[in-house]
Amino acid sequence: MARPEASVQLYSLAEQFSADMNGSLERLAAIGLRNVEAFDFVGRPKEIRTALDAAGLASPTGHAPLLSDELWTPDGSIPTPKPEVVFEAAATIGIRTVIDPFVPAQRWITEDGVTDIADRLNGLTEVAASFGLTVGYHNHAQEFLAEFDGRPAYERFLALTDERVAIELDLFWALTGGQDVPALVARIGERLVAEHIKDGVVPPSNPFAPDAPAFASSSLDQRRAGEGDVPLVESLHAATALQYAVIEYDHAPGDVFEDIAASYAFLKDGGYIR
Repeated sequence: MARPEASVQLYSLAEQFSADMNGSLERLAAIGLRNVEAFDFVGRPKEIRTALDAAGLASPTGHAPLLSDELWTPDGSIPTPKPEVVFEAAATIGIRTVIDPFVPAQRWITEDGVTDIADRLNGLTEVAASFGLTVGYHNHAQEFLAEFDGRPAYERFLALTDERVAIELDLFWALTGGQDVPALVARIGERLVAEHIKDGVVPPSNPFAPDAPAFASSSLDQRRAGEGDVPLVESLHAATALQYAVIEYDHAPGDVFEDIAASYAFLKDGGYIR
């Protein structure tokens, strides 16, 4: 097992962060965290960098849309800026890896769609490198709907992408997609730089399927780490080059700061982070 550093995806506390950026980051630092994963950072990079520095935090990874005209979330869409604008903002904050967090389901159900996703991401590796950055991808569950030659679309994507493209695996969403998550972690190998440490009761069916009813993050039954269905420990042990264990809640079960603290304690007390 590669013992990663702990982090937290700021989307987990989007409301609190927007209301009080400095106070939110100070509370995360008080928990013991030293890293965060920025979200929706392009319009305010200097403000975020100043707040991070004041709290003694860093954001080595960050989420920003690179492959879509809009970034979809269960709670609304965010317009997509040009990649160069994203990379400049990321460099200002100190982000080293910019990770695309979501590509819609319809683009994952054909071979041409998957090839296009991979080609676009491959094409951004050199652009990102000119800013001193790397690019990556973060999954939900739609990447596992279709299969080509007996392999999920996600694994076709892995095969088509440049080795320089970093992979961040959301463990909850991979399990929702029907995957043997520790085995998938092992197959990804050294390209897996981050895992989203997210637990909960997995939905009975894939909510990203074409015939699935609309859903919002508030419908998810997510739990503190170690209290749900996700094989977190096995997935951490299966990783060989993991750099970051990123705590995230799409829908925190209670007070988000207490929930983050509980998941951080799970990681720290279990000896899963350094």
